[in-house]
Amino acid sequence: MEDQNTVSLQEELLQYQKEKEKIRNVIGRIGGAASAKRDRVINICFIIFIVILFLMDTMRHLLGMDIPLPPLFSVEIGLLLVSVKIIWMIHKQGKIEHFQFWILSSIEYRVNDMTKKMQHIERSLKKIEESKKD
Repeated sequence: MEDQNTVSLQEELLQYQKEKEKIRNVIGRIGGAASAKRDRVINICFIIFIVILFLMDTMRHLLGMDIPLPPLFSVEIGLLLVSVKIIWMIHKQGKIEHFQFWILSSIEYRVNDMTKKMQHIERSLKKIEESKKD
């Protein structure tokens, strides 16, 4: 009997390790360290472009410098960059929400599975207790 328990516990441990590795891989694809570095680079690029446009427009108006871009072009480009950034952030948030849903669904599945096992064990214990009473 103990050998069966040991074998079943080892199988559950292996299954747990496989699930843990699968989750680690999914997390790595969604938002690991490489993604964080890429996000930081993209954010820095957006900031640099917007600051350059701001400085160019400021030099045009305050210092009277002749800049080859039309006066409203920098505002339009800045608005485009901010819009793209917002769309990108919405996309990233959607991926995060999908991942959270996947995790919660996985937890629910495991809880339901454990509940079924507990009910089966309870039934087995009741049968054993009833047989001892007889």
